Amino acid sequence: MWHDIKLLNATTNALLGAFALALLASGLWWVTQRPMFTLKVIRLEGADVPLRHVNPATVRGTAIPRITGNFFTANLDAVRLAFESVPLAIWGEDGRLVSVKGDVFTANMAEAEEDGELPEFSGPDGSEKEVVARFRELQEWFTPIKLTPDAVRLSRRYAWSVKLNNGISVELGREQSRTTLKERVERLVGIYPQLVARLQDRIESVDMRYPNGLALNAKGLASGLGEQAPARNKGSKKPATGPKKRSGTT
Repeated sequence: MWHDIKLLNATTNALLGAFALALLASGLWWVTQRPMFTLKVIRLEGADVPLRHVNPATVRGTAIPRITGNFFTANLDAVRLAFESVPLAIWGEDGRLVSVKGDVFTANMAEAEEDGELPEFSGPDGSEKEVVARFRELQEWFTPIKLTPDAVRLSRRYAWSVKLNNGISVELGREQSRTTLKERVERLVGIYPQLVARLQDRIESVDMRYPNGLALNAKGLASGLGEQAPARNKGSKKPATGPKKRSGTT
């Protein structure tokens, strides 16, 4: 081997090349660690509209501490996840927040609601992502009547209810199939203009768990709607029309 000039030259060149690469890598690493590349300013902008329910104070307290590294070394996926962790809604009654990804965390509630009140979610442990996904669906389903959910609740029996931004509470019940809730919302959306025309802003709650109708509570009025739709006065002890019991609802 030591008498093979060509092999010696090739080995020497390979070693020199490896040394040069190692030296270059070390130099680049040294440069990237200089203070001049430290992230000092992060600007957050909305695409077309001002930020809502996400303010600079919330971002500073929730997202910024999760970002590590500098201009060269910051993990972009980690940065994205950090900003996605800002609150979508209040979770439960213990002062926690839930992110757009369904992750629950603790933050300063006053700062989180500085730009307006957040929606309120609740559900059994482990249902956070399911409730967030349902909220997105309910937003879409109520769009035709220009209403949005202010609160979404999943009970321990896995029955759904929603409070709309006009103050009306809607009982949707349990999912008997993949389309149960959507069909019930669509039924309410279809009859909602009639309800508003007759009752104006007196509707307090609507129960959509009946298969062929609905039951509602309205201030100062009792009226039946649908085959099994006993509408009741607030505080009345029995339905004005229809069945006397509401057993079997889901």
